[in-house]
Order: sequence, then structure tokens, then C-alpha cells
Amino acid sequence: MKNYQINELYPVDFEYKYLDKVIRRTLKKEKALNAYFSLIFVGEEEIQRINREYRGIDKVTDVISFAFEDNLDLVYNDIRVLGDIYICIPRMISQAEEYGHSKKRELAFLTVHGLLHLLGYDHMKKEDEEVMFALQELILNEEGITR
Repeated sequence: MKNYQINELYPVDFEYKYLDKVIRRTLKKEKALNAYFSLIFVGEEEIQRINREYRGIDKVTDVISFAFEDNLDLVYNDIRVLGDIYICIPRMISQAEEYGHSKKRELAFLTVHGLLHLLGYDHMKKEDEEVMFALQELILNEEGITR
């Protein structure tokens, strides 16, 4: 069984099958192999609308996660239903250029970042940010996806 579904609400003209290994490594590290979530690629207008409606912030962002487990413990047939991750493809591409690394690296980073949010990580406090970002880097480095 695949642990996720990818929906392209914004057309993607590059390969992203490598995300499967990144996602599986993240789920394995967090002992969440029996989990399911959606990864949704969107454009700037859609991510801004979502950010405005659900977070009260009227601007474009790179990734937004909606963790279902924040509200209730969703388990169906022993499968955890984690939630949805929205990634803004135009923002991802511009950030890759801005940071001087590949689209592969930026998309993998945003995917892991969003997935860790679904799994309960946050970066509101400095110490939480250090833990979350160190784990992101570890996962990406283990997959050979470096800056």
C-alpha cells in the first residue's frame, strides 16, 4: 500500500518520483509506516487563499499542512490518517533558485517539512525548531539530497 496520494492541482513539469523514498524514510524514522496522507501541488493563488482562510495570513507561502490528528485520533482499519500537505510549486521553484540548490532538494525539503508537521513536529519555539530542522536535514542527507 502506498502511504500517500499526490494531487497536481498545479501542473508539474519535472520528475518527483524520488519523493517516495524520502517519504518512506520519514515515516519509518517516525514509526508511522501504517499511515496515510495527501500531498497536493498548488499555485500561488490557491496557497494564498488557503493561508488567508485558515491562518488569517493574506500572503503566498511555500507549504501548509493540515494535521487531522490535531483534532481527533483518526484511525481506519489500523491506518493513521495524518492529513494534507499543500506545496506551492511556483514558490518552491523560486526558493530553489534563491537558495542556490535544485528543485529536487527544495521539493524534498518542503515535503519532509510538511510531513513532520503532520506527525506532530512544530517550530514555534527555538528548541523545537532545532529538533525539527535537524531531523529534516538528517532525512535528506540519508537520501543523498544535499544543498
